[in-house]
Amino acid sequence: MNQPLGPAPDIESQRRRAGILCHPTSLPGPFGIGGLGESAYRFIDWLSTAGLSAWQVLPLGPTGYGDSPYQPFSAFAGNPLLIDLVDLVEKGLLHPDMLPLSEDCDSSFVDYGQVIQMKRKMLNEAYANRQRASGALREGFAQFRDEQASWLADYGLFMALKEQLGGGPWPEWPTSLVRRDPDALADQRAHLKEEIDYHVYAQFLFEEQWQRLHEYARKRGISIIGDLPIFVGHDSADVWSHQELFVLDEMGQPSVVAGVPPDYFSPTGQRWGNPLYRWTIMADDGYAWWVRRLRRTLELVDQVRIDHFRGFVNYWEVPASEPTATNGRWLPGPGRAFFDAIASALGTLPIIAEDLGMITPDVTELRQALGLPGMTVLQFAFDGEIANPHIPHNHVRRSVVYTGTHDNDTTCGWYQELSEREAHRVRVYTGSDGSDISWQLIRLAMSSVSDLAVFPVQDVLSLGSWARMNSPGKAQANWTWRFRRDDLSAELAAALADLAVVTGRTASDDRRASRG
Repeated sequence: MNQPLGPAPDIESQRRRAGILCHPTSLPGPFGIGGLGESAYRFIDWLSTAGLSAWQVLPLGPTGYGDSPYQPFSAFAGNPLLIDLVDLVEKGLLHPDMLPLSEDCDSSFVDYGQVIQMKRKMLNEAYANRQRASGALREGFAQFRDEQASWLADYGLFMALKEQLGGGPWPEWPTSLVRRDPDALADQRAHLKEEIDYHVYAQFLFEEQWQRLHEYARKRGISIIGDLPIFVGHDSADVWSHQELFVLDEMGQPSVVAGVPPDYFSPTGQRWGNPLYRWTIMADDGYAWWVRRLRRTLELVDQVRIDHFRGFVNYWEVPASEPTATNGRWLPGPGRAFFDAIASALGTLPIIAEDLGMITPDVTELRQALGLPGMTVLQFAFDGEIANPHIPHNHVRRSVVYTGTHDNDTTCGWYQELSEREAHRVRVYTGSDGSDISWQLIRLAMSSVSDLAVFPVQDVLSLGSWARMNSPGKAQANWTWRFRRDDLSAELAAALADLAVVTGRTASDDRRASRG
């Protein structure tokens, strides 16, 4: 089958659009972390007022060690830390007196240790009070549990076992559980029934809130762009329940792991540590696990950026014993056959291919053959190379242009660290003195021929390096940044709306409906 996997018609990808990159954890509001409550609805309203039509998020899964959304406990589940507690009060699942004081509304960083402890206490109470919920909510839970059974049962058991066994990674569990002995699993399902049901119920609460928010975004003309990492976390329900699909030894430990060789972000490469796929085994059933994964992702978002697209052509294999990614080798990925199988099962999909880093001609050829838009990043544009694909005069229509991504420094922080030679190029190209560099790059992105322009919310706010979301290769203190309630002002929205109009990126439809 040679059907290209271009964006679906209802994504409006054939018109010029613009949007903001902002993970929900970065939203303002009470309880120590952004989430799916009032601040998310206000953010959507602000996007609409600003003439924007896209909201890009990071992976939405439940985070573990290091709080990274790129190492979740499940590629199918949602993050319970995002659940809005005020909504649980309105549903009768929490008493208002239980809510913690909201003195941290203007906190600029997430304290994950405190948030995890507090949210677990609140969600435990909500689970205990689940019979107080309306009949419609109880019916919704039963339906959700049935519809998502293919991943939800194993996820609930995995999380319950992890807590029961002290939180350690699953290869350290008793051998019968590591190897998924049927009798041992049945015993644990009976023994941990309440704990399993809690995790399943928390997933339902996330689902109900997220889908309501998603529908509101649709009504306001905002499409949500998700993020799907090519690899999954080793300590996850996915790998534990499908060990045959990954390169593991008999005790579940990988002998080789994923990463990338030395590049712009790190002189020693990036040793991600994710287990690698047994692509030939996956091919035997038409990549059925991937079909389920993509179907689930597109239940939650309108369009999806596939992180590390080049890994489908060839990927960097690193011996697990290596401390860095310097010593590895390239191996062939599944290539066109993978995407043909996905298209056969799911049809045309709204995919953005993340094609950054060391991109060889065969990667570009596959992306173009599939009809997928690629990515350019303006922070990579000013090295002086004439053929640099990131410089705006080399952009193409079927692409997404970013000022920076979640892995980049903020644009203000990036500019401060440039050599004088590169900074001079930036000033000449933008026709500015560099004093308003974030907005100069936003203007470049908006005026690009790329169909979609996206910029991190930090760049809209002209923030420095202290507001960076992630520093690749740095294990701690990432993913914590939040903006404050009044940061996204009407003045900023008006400035973006003007840019959207003059660069042809404003939708013609009326998106000024109120929250209902």
